[in-house]
Amino acid sequence: MNLLETVNLKRYFGDTRAVDDVNLTIADGEFISLVGPNGAGKTSLCNVVSGLLTSDSGKIIFKGHDVTHAAVTARVRAGIARSFQLVNLFDDLSAFDNVALAVFSREGKIRNMAALAHLDHDVIVEADNVLGQFGLAGKRNETARDLAQGERKLLDVALAYALRPKLLFLDEPTSGVSTRDKGQIMDTIASVVRGEGITAVIIEHDMDVVFKYSNRIVVMHQGAILAQGTPDAIRNNDQVAMILLGSSGPDAFTRKD
Repeated sequence: MNLLETVNLKRYFGDTRAVDDVNLTIADGEFISLVGPNGAGKTSLCNVVSGLLTSDSGKIIFKGHDVTHAAVTARVRAGIARSFQLVNLFDDLSAFDNVALAVFSREGKIRNMAALAHLDHDVIVEADNVLGQFGLAGKRNETARDLAQGERKLLDVALAYALRPKLLFLDEPTSGVSTRDKGQIMDTIASVVRGEGITAVIIEHDMDVVFKYSNRIVVMHQGAILAQGTPDAIRNNDQVAMILLGSSGPDAFTRKD
């Protein structure tokens, strides 16, 4: 069954068609990569679906309900969450406190987001479990700003995961990290989301990552969906290769210049 459906979704910025009549369906349990050149509309689409941007027209149907005009908080409660390309952490707080804040926020247990003096047992257990799932248990008491870039990326995803979403958008989860660390980060993320049955949509430029982890790839160009399909179908699509790489033909995605 479809978890998410967008119907003729549009968002313009002046003459720029950031999201241009997008019709997209996402099935429950899919791991999708959203790719395209810079300015293709990938982040704008995610922002509109997650509620950070309003749409100009069209509909967003999530779990059979129209959430087009729902507030961000309502969408989070419904099960939509996202991480950011530029990590969005409380740098002066520990890794544990960052996750605990996300749990408190989800449960509506806290109004002052900086007040952690009275953590209850359930929050402590859950926050520690989340850190463990993302390989960050050993970093529990380190402040977020002292973590390595790859660890910060994982912590940012962990905060979104702590909201217990059904649909998780991940914006460039491997950007700014070394090639060596990309595989470890993606292995961790894929293990968690697939193990918990979360539907994931990643915005990603590294096509090696895209081809390895996705069951379906959606290609955007100039605000619209250019193509979508399995990794093999996209790998062999000359139009996609020309848009993304500036060249096409056999093995375009594996050639190293």
